[in-house]
Formats: sequence, C-alpha cells, structure tokens
Amino acid sequence: MENAVHEAFALAEHAATVIQKTFPAHHEVLVVLGSGWAESVPALEALSTSPVHTLEIAEIPGFKKPTALGHGGALKSITVGSTPVLLLTGRTHLYEGRGVHAVVHGIRTAYNLGCRTVILTNGAGCLRTDWQVGTPVVIRDHINLTAHSPLTGDNAPPPLAGRFVDLTDAYTKSLRDLVRSIEPSINEAVYLGLHGPHFETPAEITMAATWGAEMVGMSTVLETIAARHLDMNVLALSLATNLASGLSGNKLSGEEVIQVGKDSSKRVGDLLSRVLVAFDQQQNGKRS
Repeated sequence: MENAVHEAFALAEHAATVIQKTFPAHHEVLVVLGSGWAESVPALEALSTSPVHTLEIAEIPGFKKPTALGHGGALKSITVGSTPVLLLTGRTHLYEGRGVHAVVHGIRTAYNLGCRTVILTNGAGCLRTDWQVGTPVVIRDHINLTAHSPLTGDNAPPPLAGRFVDLTDAYTKSLRDLVRSIEPSINEAVYLGLHGPHFETPAEITMAATWGAEMVGMSTVLETIAARHLDMNVLALSLATNLASGLSGNKLSGEEVIQVGKDSSKRVGDLLSRVLVAFDQQQNGKRS
C-alpha cells in the first residue's frame, strides 16, 4: 500500500511533466466538467484570451478516456482574463473499476501544474421537490458513502500533508460567496456521494433525506478530499438532472441525465463563464 500511494503521486508528477511539453507551464484553476456540463466547453473556450491548447487525455500518463455517458476525453488549457485555467472535459468514476487513485489523478496532476483552486461539476439526483430540474446548485458540504478515501494507505510523500485532513470547510466559503454574488438566487445543498453505477432505491433516498442530503450522485466527494489534502480551494456545482428515485414516479436513466445536460447547456455554460470571470477579477485585485 505504501508503494501504491507513492506511485500514485509520482505518476501525477510525471503526467504534469508530459502536459507541460504542450501546455503553458503554469495554471491556477482546474475545472472538471461532469455529467451535464460537457456542453459548456464552447462557451468556456470562447472566453479564452490566449490560444486554446488541447490534449487527448489518453495520451497523458495515468489517464484513460472516461467510459461514463456524456463525458469528454480531453484536457484543455485556456486563459480567462489573466488566469490560466485547465479544463478536464470528463472524469473517472469509482464505478469504472480503476481504483481510487485514478479517480483523483486529475486533481493531483493539476496541483503539480500549479493549480490551487478546483471547480468540480456534476449531474445529480435532486431530493428537493421544490427545486427545478435543470437548475445548478452550489454544494456546501457532502456525505461520503463511497466506502473509499484517496488518503487510505501510507502518508503521501513529504512535504505533503498526512492522512488526517480537516474537512470542516471542505467547500471553500469564499468561492461559494463568489457564486452567490453573481447568482444570488442559487441554492446550496448537501451532496451525498455513492459508489454507483446503479441508481439508488427509493428507500436509500428516504435514508439520504433523513441524513440531510439534498443532492445525490456518484462523483465529486473523493476529488474534494484529495484536493483538500493538497490545501486546494474547492468549489463544487451540481446540476439537478432528475428528481431522485421514488420522488417523481418515473424510472431513472443515464440518457435522461445527458438530455437534461444538453437542454441546460446554455445556462450552465453561462454560469461557469461568469464564475471564472469573477474569479479572475478577484485575483487581479489581490495581485495589484
């Protein structure tokens, strides 16, 4: 296990070295585009004040093209204002069977490229019947029921932090406030992360609601833990792609998730664009 942990971090360093041969050397923000968000790539590319660089992730050590519906297979480099941004157009899920280190490989690679802020996005089932499907939500906290942690095993190689990472403020309040400053009506939610790939039963959704969950999905929580271990700031945005199992009377399907994402592409692309512009303006204020 010790070797596996150290090998995972070494692989992320190697991946960053390979990426730097094509991309600019330094980046500040990683954006991970999950289910329902990949359609926002054109809007984000249109923001770029520098040429857009693209790599197929299958060409980067430690990455494989995601097998999940609606996920892209590219890593892109854009510049928003004066902020260099990495766009990961798809993610590896735990249910794809590649292990927890593969799930968080993008986070660790981005850290080695200079990123200290990560914006995670996902499509998720909504437990709130008063919230509209197709609406973005800010994640304020999570419940990890994946039965996994990216910190299992020996400590990461020095000088990185040890295994016992504080998650009191896992989702950075200043970033959540930034989103509310440009979208005052946006809701905040507790996200329940499960292993998948099957959807939840109505009984499991009843349990989740009892525990205080408002969104449920199969990603994000492990990436957040890995990012906080590296002292990265985390913002997570969830697209309500369907009402959770048992709440609507309808059967659930992956195709429904993808369709809602397509129907909501303009809305989520606009939100992500405004978030990145506002972040750049905030950083420029700190730089000056």
